[in-house]
Amino acid sequence: MAVQWISGKIARKQIWSDGLFTVSIHCPGVAPFESGQFLQIGMQLPEKHLHRPYSVASPHGETLEFFIVRVDEGELTPRLWALNEGDAIDVSAKATGGFTLSHTPVADCIWLLATGTGLAPYIAMMREDDLWERYKNVVLVHGVRFATDLAYQNELLEVRARFGERFHSIPVVSRAEVPGAISGRITTAIENGSLESQANQALSASNSVVMMCGNPQMLDDVEALLDARGMVRHKKSAPGQLVVERYW
Repeated sequence: MAVQWISGKIARKQIWSDGLFTVSIHCPGVAPFESGQFLQIGMQLPEKHLHRPYSVASPHGETLEFFIVRVDEGELTPRLWALNEGDAIDVSAKATGGFTLSHTPVADCIWLLATGTGLAPYIAMMREDDLWERYKNVVLVHGVRFATDLAYQNELLEVRARFGERFHSIPVVSRAEVPGAISGRITTAIENGSLESQANQALSASNSVVMMCGNPQMLDDVEALLDARGMVRHKKSAPGQLVVERYW
């Protein structure tokens, strides 16, 4: 089925660091969707329509956010990086994807694991009541290379101020020593116990569900570690504790 496109405009552009940015697109008419789903965004070139799927970093509304990293050798992201407020951009009319809370089991604690721009769906979820009504404790883990890759920090501080000890935001930085962050990779932080220590929560099948979004290697490695703890992928036919979204 051909994609139906809505013509939108860049309402705001937030640059976090060189090549890492959020664009807010005013695009009334996008069909209602669940946080965690993705839309296509793109533009018409003389020879083709160039577009890619992106998780939406905001709940459904007339203006939608997309958290993007520029890939210099890519076709689309350098063009998106060059856009400014008021510029036109196309957005698909309907969202797709099953990386949503409605597909995630309930537990005492939900762990939201991300690398890079895999943070996007969790930003959307944290802005809605459903996450906080379903889970007593929420732990957000964001793995990046450098401190400059840590976006949305002010918003995460506001979430912490609102929900207190119910919410923990844990940055994991692999290529720099950053105050308040765990050094290394998410897998190492799981193996050595530092992740659970900082969250003040046990990561186990008895009390936790885990959503994972980002680099495929992180997804594979974390899934193997958690499988050793008796945590398996959640399916309708076979309930589990892991819900996974692969970016590529």
